[in-house]
Amino acid sequence: MYICRVKKFKENWEITQNWQLIHPILGVILSMGFGYLIASRIQGIFEFNNPAKILVLIGLSILIGYAIIKLSLFFFKKLKNKWTVNARWEFIAIFIAFAVTGSTAGKLSDPLMEFIGLDREETSGWAYWPLRLFLIFPIYQVILLIFGWIFGQYKFFYDFEKKMLARMGLGFLFKK
Repeated sequence: MYICRVKKFKENWEITQNWQLIHPILGVILSMGFGYLIASRIQGIFEFNNPAKILVLIGLSILIGYAIIKLSLFFFKKLKNKWTVNARWEFIAIFIAFAVTGSTAGKLSDPLMEFIGLDREETSGWAYWPLRLFLIFPIYQVILLIFGWIFGQYKFFYDFEKKMLARMGLGFLFKK
């Protein structure tokens, strides 16, 4: 029975080699992890008494993690015809690469802004946020290629960036 379910799961996600199972497993773990992070923020807004606090956190984490998985599956269906990927499990790898890249770029942007002397409290929000986005954009592009390579999707992200930069009028960056 167990072997039959795993076989059906592999067929559904077009997994041909066992190492490819890491992507769905990692996708579920990260979805539940993000569910926990969001739930802990929500729980911080509302005060719950001690015994209920843990139960509410666990319940919210599972609920939000499940919602993230369902939302991802919805996007897989919408992007199926738009993105050229060889197997369904590659969607998971691509989504994970986007998520990790965005989180990494967000974490790197604060120290970068402080390094060049722009502090969030001392700089006007009208100047700080556009400068932060302008500075982090090229770093994001490089990090996206790095994580794309780590998750085995370098070609997808290289083509994705070429297309995106061409639409922004920066296609000359990829011309030889």
